[in-house]
Amino acid sequence: MAAPMLRAGCRGALGLRASWPRSSVSEKWRRLHDQQPDPREREKQKPAAAKGLLAAQFQRGLFQEVFPPQAAEEQLPELLEAGRPPVTVYCGFDPTADSLHVGHLLTVMGLLRFQRAGHHVIALVGGATARLGDPSGRTKEREPLSEERVREHALGLREGLQRLFDHHRQQFCPEGARLGRVSILDNARWLERESVVAFLCGVGGHLRMGTLLSRQSCKARLSSPEGMGLAEFLYPALQAYDFLHLHRHHGCRIQLGGADQMGNIMSGYELVSKVTGEDVFGITVPLVKNTIGNKLGKSAGNAVWLNRNRSSPFELYQFFVRQPDDTVKRQGQLKRFLKLFTFLPLPEIDHIMEMHAKEPEKWGPQKRLAAEVTKLVHGKEGLESAKRCTRALYYSNIEALESMSDQELQELFKEAPYVELMLEPGTTVLDLCRKANAIADGPRGYRDIASGGVSINHTQVTNPDAVLVIGQHILSNGLSLLRIGKRNYYIVKWLQLPHEEQNY
Repeated sequence: MAAPMLRAGCRGALGLRASWPRSSVSEKWRRLHDQQPDPREREKQKPAAAKGLLAAQFQRGLFQEVFPPQAAEEQLPELLEAGRPPVTVYCGFDPTADSLHVGHLLTVMGLLRFQRAGHHVIALVGGATARLGDPSGRTKEREPLSEERVREHALGLREGLQRLFDHHRQQFCPEGARLGRVSILDNARWLERESVVAFLCGVGGHLRMGTLLSRQSCKARLSSPEGMGLAEFLYPALQAYDFLHLHRHHGCRIQLGGADQMGNIMSGYELVSKVTGEDVFGITVPLVKNTIGNKLGKSAGNAVWLNRNRSSPFELYQFFVRQPDDTVKRQGQLKRFLKLFTFLPLPEIDHIMEMHAKEPEKWGPQKRLAAEVTKLVHGKEGLESAKRCTRALYYSNIEALESMSDQELQELFKEAPYVELMLEPGTTVLDLCRKANAIADGPRGYRDIASGGVSINHTQVTNPDAVLVIGQHILSNGLSLLRIGKRNYYIVKWLQLPHEEQNY
């Protein structure tokens, strides 16, 4: 009988999860990670590329741990030294949703740092592994995803990753910059072709049961009432096989992942080194957490997405603008975010924070952080859109409101009804409110307007019988923003305005 295939949706496939004791960074790397240079020494510092990629990113805090520690400390600096042949590094992204979120940004930044140093990077979409679900850091099994849904999600992730790499090249790299090669792959291409028997014979013998079962997260799940399904138990073996495949076919030497991925990285290291006898390495980046210490992400229920159809440029921009700085600890977090999420040189970040200490009311670090991240995720046009929405909403800027597109208005006022109306001669404020179903029928609605409870385009109106005026109540883009009370918005699109009054 032909050997069964390792189809991504097969919850009964076999595989094992690695369970390694958590590695500690050597003292040298920890000192580098915690280093805060004396201001007198800043002038002596060389650019990051000259200091070395690892040293520069440990200093910024982007790289957190390396594995195996001793071999990495001895070999990686020389391997990544400027002028040597480029190294290939990969990071995996499982399509459990159709978009990346802010929690993924640091691994993307890690890939971009390697690319900027001339190394080749692979963004691996887990079109096969997403069907099983990564059990790392979870107390219960993920909801299973259908093959069709994973395929749709994988497409969204590939498009999102490509946008990030494109925006990085367009917005942050000078013309002629020598960037490493970027590949966006999907592990379904090889895992769905691999037979179960061949996989077990080739991989299973290299992953040891005692080590795998001793991992704390695995032990906790196995002893819980819910237990741990075989599909989840499988996941680390398949991820390890990804590293082996990429090493064989793309010369990949380094796996990058979040801090919660160290166990899976160790499994990949063990498999590749045992099968090939060659040295490979793992590097982790910190997990992004909110101000109360919770991890940001879809599972945590607080994701800020990187695809515009999920979170608008305005929402992403505001997420970073709203980073608090009311304590010394939170100011330190703000500085840390500038180091992690931007390409700004460290001396410039120091200057931004020094100016912030003198003029905290200007929110300089938050605005710069928000601008840099939004430009990377949504490009220059996305950043302009976010700033336009900010001016329109928080500064009641009519010019900004007038220049907003229908899409921006709907993004900014997501819960607001969108109404299309015909403008007839003599249409009044009362007519507008009633046609938009924004006020109650009868005398009560009339009184709501007269008492000042209605605004049009950020201007309070108190005369229900006033005739609408183009350029005042109706903007040149054919829109009116109607507000009832403090928070109830209605977007009105006027049809068949005089041609000369529309902003085409």
